[in-house]
Amino acid sequence: MLVLLPPSETKAEGGNGPSLDLSALSFPELDPVREKLVSALADLARDVPASLAALGLSERQSGEVARNAALRSSPTMPALSRYTGVLYDALDVHGMKPAQHKRAARRLAVASALFGLVRADDPVPAYRLSASSSIPGVGPLGALWRPALEPVLAGLDGLVVDMRSGPYAGLARIPGAVTVRVVSEESGGRRLAVTHFNKAHKGKLARALACAPGEPDTLRKMTTVAAKADLRLEQTGPDSLELVI
Repeated sequence: MLVLLPPSETKAEGGNGPSLDLSALSFPELDPVREKLVSALADLARDVPASLAALGLSERQSGEVARNAALRSSPTMPALSRYTGVLYDALDVHGMKPAQHKRAARRLAVASALFGLVRADDPVPAYRLSASSSIPGVGPLGALWRPALEPVLAGLDGLVVDMRSGPYAGLARIPGAVTVRVVSEESGGRRLAVTHFNKAHKGKLARALACAPGEPDTLRKMTTVAAKADLRLEQTGPDSLELVI
């Protein structure tokens, strides 16, 4: 199975890996688009006000522009360590035992506005680019990524669990992927979508699926793994699940 996670706007600082080498990333079919975006971001970073406007940032966030300026020279670290925030706190990759980490590296991937799709251990630098950004000379990212990324996603083997957020899901479709909706259950059985704690609960589920000794490659196995982690996961359709909190 492969669990596709959303990225985070925030990224960990530093790293002890070599500078960016696109050939070191998984899915080499995406390299032409990656190269175009890396070059466009680095060029844009020469104009700080223009970068802030294109990326939807305030002047206080000019450090994010500096990250983009150093895209080709800054150190890298594995993707699962680079991304931070609520979902990745719940995933807690640094708290995994070696065997769990090995399974997680095989079962987890991250959607990226800059790199399209990276596996857990792919070495990436710190950067700032979101799926909703429109870079001068490039245009909307969906139009750029869709022709390259959709064939890659369609060719993934086995069960694909799509936990991407809306803007990243909009970059490319995944036929037949399993979706997970986080809901709360009111008295009377009515269910409402959860927004505030959505990321934390998806992180907990991703951790359970990534670390499970057996391969949770069917929806029934997924619900069983979730139950062992004290998570209530229910099938609601042929390729849809609800995580009830």
